[in-house]
Amino acid sequence: MEIQKRINAFATLGDYFKTFGVGEESSVIDLTNNAYQNLVNEVDMADNYNAWFVKDNVEFMLFSLGKSLEKENLQKWIAGYNLKDADLFHTKTIAVIMAGNIPAVGFHDFLSVLISGNKILAKLSSDDDRLLKAISDLLIDIEPKFAEYISFADGKVANFDAIIATGSGNTSRYFDYYFGKYPNIIRKNRNGVAVLNGNESESDFEALADDIFMYFGLGCRNVSKLFVPSNYDFKPMLDVFAKREAIRNHSKYFNNYEYNKAIYLVNSRPHYDSGNLMLTEDSSYASPVSVLYFEHYDDIESLNNKFLLDSESIQCVVSKDDKIKNRVDFGNSQHPQLWDYADGVDTMGFLLSDF
Repeated sequence: MEIQKRINAFATLGDYFKTFGVGEESSVIDLTNNAYQNLVNEVDMADNYNAWFVKDNVEFMLFSLGKSLEKENLQKWIAGYNLKDADLFHTKTIAVIMAGNIPAVGFHDFLSVLISGNKILAKLSSDDDRLLKAISDLLIDIEPKFAEYISFADGKVANFDAIIATGSGNTSRYFDYYFGKYPNIIRKNRNGVAVLNGNESESDFEALADDIFMYFGLGCRNVSKLFVPSNYDFKPMLDVFAKREAIRNHSKYFNNYEYNKAIYLVNSRPHYDSGNLMLTEDSSYASPVSVLYFEHYDDIESLNNKFLLDSESIQCVVSKDDKIKNRVDFGNSQHPQLWDYADGVDTMGFLLSDF
């Protein structure tokens, strides 16, 4: 399949995705076709199969993906690679074992494999085993040739040339053991962090709240920890966070909040409480659902060095301080560009390598 056909198909898929944004419409795509309507139904029913996949979050994910799939972004992304027209008889099969922590979290790997001209053998998480199939059906409706490039593994993953696997620290060791003999990308748990300096505005805190609360904090790009100066005043930030009252209505999230609050009270652990989130000092990066960790820092240079040493635990750093290396702005942690690779590993470069 020609590279331009692949680009055009994903750009059109992005047009469909953007219809999930508030007030977004399109006159260039057919919103009555069965594949699109099936995706709409899957979005509507997603929380029936996974209570964490509330409709607003699934729609947010699809709309964000739609913006990233604009043709200009696709062309900018692939410009640095030597992409060729795909030949079914000389292409590789890439197994992709996907996580299920947030909706359609494996989409970027799905996109990368297909844009690179390879075939994908996707093993879906039981927590998210419907959305990507509906997305795949819509892509095939747009460009039928993709039907020969996409398959899903229901049981054991076999008959592949290379593998991309995403999971927790424990599952990554399992992946290393079983798939280490194949060319691979194996990803572990990572988290987002934010660096504050005391000069944040209310709008900064509103944007930071998106980085923390979106997907109930379950994504690898969600901010799970803050780095703050000594004597930092948390009250203005917590006042903003307290406005996110709707999250208390989600039973699974609120059960986590009440459980962790009870543990902290029983153990007399010092913490701040905004009524929907607790903040406590901890050296770890991965915090429980409904909890945000914090740690004090002395200077930015030392903090940059710490982030370098701990790079395998950090997915992104949110800050408005230009001295922070590779930072993203408040509110942008959940809007990665196509070239913002998970774990900093160039997926496309891997897929185009000789193996």
